[in-house]
Amino acid sequence: MKRPPGRGGPLSTLVGIVLLALMLFPVYWMVNASLQPAGNTLRGGWFPLHPDFGGYAAALRDQGRNLVTSLLVALGSALLSLALAAPAAHALARFRLRGAGAVLLGVLTTQAVPGIVVANALYGAYNDLGLLNSRLGLVLADSTAGVPFAILVLHSFMRSIPEQIVEAARMDGAGRLRVFRSVVLPLSRNALVTAGVFTFLLAWSDLLFALTLTTTDAVRPVTLGVYQYLGAHTDRWNAVMATSVLASVPAAVLLVLAQRHVTGTATGATVT
Repeated sequence: MKRPPGRGGPLSTLVGIVLLALMLFPVYWMVNASLQPAGNTLRGGWFPLHPDFGGYAAALRDQGRNLVTSLLVALGSALLSLALAAPAAHALARFRLRGAGAVLLGVLTTQAVPGIVVANALYGAYNDLGLLNSRLGLVLADSTAGVPFAILVLHSFMRSIPEQIVEAARMDGAGRLRVFRSVVLPLSRNALVTAGVFTFLLAWSDLLFALTLTTTDAVRPVTLGVYQYLGAHTDRWNAVMATSVLASVPAAVLLVLAQRHVTGTATGATVT
């Protein structure tokens, strides 16, 4: 009998399980180390038979404010990126604009610019504008990476929306703004969620802008907090790992909740 296409045998399943275990082992060890007593993680057991939550208490005490800062900055960056990228992507996808191809090439090129170049340029401008050590400054900085990425994702999706639907709305008397708000955006929900998730993750995981554009403890994202926490508390690995676990939870939850929308974006526009 022929094996059904797309299905492997027991060996393939075993290999997949082994690879998955190898990829997830660092995550498991992070959680395991966070539940061990303070000290060297190499002395901890393979299983937290007697879990100690002291590391989480220390992490919340020392890094709770940083977690809130990261959450506010990431949410602000995602919202700002979508607010700027959605109309730009719609215009590039639907309107016959001269140089649209050059604009898209420029947007794509910005993704290749090293972040340290952007951070150094922003430092001088922020120093003059008084945006150093501010959440708004970090939101704007993170959006320099989020906006181009969101434009590329949304543009690709919006181009796949059937022209007949847009024309039908125009024939019913809807203007360009009404078509964009009532037709294009609802149909682009999967792409909007996908772009929002990844721009959120870009800002949530940022260390370079946080390290360059914050010079005091007043505004400090959790990535920078972990970076500095590690050097100051090398004997308290349970607290360091607990902070890492807490910093991973929002990203993991967001990806799980948005999985269906990300998959829908990959398969193209679906019109019902």
